[in-house]
Amino acid sequence: MNSADLLADAFERVREEVQAAVDGLSEDELAVRLDSGANSIAWLVWHLTRVQDDHIADAAGTEQLWTSEGWAERFGLPFPPEATGYGHRSKDVAAVRADAELLAGYYDAVHENTLAFVRGLRDSDLDRIVDERWTPAVTLGVRLVSVIGDDLEHAGQAAFIRGAIRRR
Repeated sequence: MNSADLLADAFERVREEVQAAVDGLSEDELAVRLDSGANSIAWLVWHLTRVQDDHIADAAGTEQLWTSEGWAERFGLPFPPEATGYGHRSKDVAAVRADAELLAGYYDAVHENTLAFVRGLRDSDLDRIVDERWTPAVTLGVRLVSVIGDDLEHAGQAAFIRGAIRRR
């Protein structure tokens, strides 16, 4: 197994968790917040997908699918197109309403785009600096592992909320 295969496997695991988190839930269930300051499944899945879309597009030097494939219009959220959820407050979380099909559709599109990108990587590509705003500068390998870690954390949070909803 090479690095590209390993990264693809990790992103496949994220996909499985995202799909399991939203499968069969109504739009109202996806919007449930366990308290007034908590995130919803819809917001968590939208956010993790937006970050993955943003970071992969940046690394690949391409436009985000959010804008290039019309996902921003389909979601119709009251945020600027570049919003990914960082810095969102409670009212912003509450504004993210979407059905499972829309959330899964956007994630699947980003996932396929991600796989196409990572499967084309050579091990030496992972050393390329993609963000100099940090010390040390962020390499592509570190950025991809960061996206995977963040995605799995948020997918786990969504799974927890799903479990709480189903036990009510």
